[in-house]
Amino acid sequence: MKDRIRLLYEGRSKRATRFRYALLIFDAATILFFLATATMAFTPGLLAIDAVVAILVLADMICRFWIAPNKIRHLRQIYVIVDIVVLASLIATPFLGQELAMLRLLRALRLVHSYHLLRDLRRDSAFFRQREDTIVALINLLVFIFTMTAVVFILRGGQEPGLETYVDALYYTVATLTTTGFGDITMTSGLGRLLSVAIMVVGVALFLGLAKAIFTPAKVRYKCPDCGLTRHDPDAIHCKHCGHELKIETEGAS
Repeated sequence: MKDRIRLLYEGRSKRATRFRYALLIFDAATILFFLATATMAFTPGLLAIDAVVAILVLADMICRFWIAPNKIRHLRQIYVIVDIVVLASLIATPFLGQELAMLRLLRALRLVHSYHLLRDLRRDSAFFRQREDTIVALINLLVFIFTMTAVVFILRGGQEPGLETYVDALYYTVATLTTTGFGDITMTSGLGRLLSVAIMVVGVALFLGLAKAIFTPAKVRYKCPDCGLTRHDPDAIHCKHCGHELKIETEGAS
């Protein structure tokens, strides 16, 4: 059983690939669900969906932990810690309140950041291969925005002038990240100002990374067997660094 589960998570078969794509769809669906319900009052229906998501997240965590070769290192990975926090918030939110529900949005940190999933996307999608840097940079920026929005709302929501709802926190995060600074919502506490600094420093870096990915000529990832260079022009025949003949998969002539 353990070997079968490992093959699903790490194997190269079509079945394993479909399984990882199903996990990606599940991650995306849960993130959209959490975003859509972030400001909604809890109902029996929402709590039931939360319970189902919690069971699936727990099952995924158990499987990944079971097949991990180094379990201590596995538990130290940021995405595992995030899943633990999300699972705890799903279990505790009905008892501790709406603010804790914002922690569910941290699950966005799991999106696409899997080596095996990236390998599948590079192999199966020409669109992803040609725009990988842009797509990953965009996802990183969006994940940062919604993660910091959740942090701002949890730590300072209702304690700063004009910062009363999740939408207010999202508005403030985007305005701060883009250095627009309308001034209608300002942080008055030391913690709030430190959050603002973090949003500006990290957010601007991610935004510039996205701009660079968009305007830099597209490259494909293919490791040269001689020198190890990993980025090449999509139609490259020889490595620019060492001249070794490359065999990059292409879609053929149009």
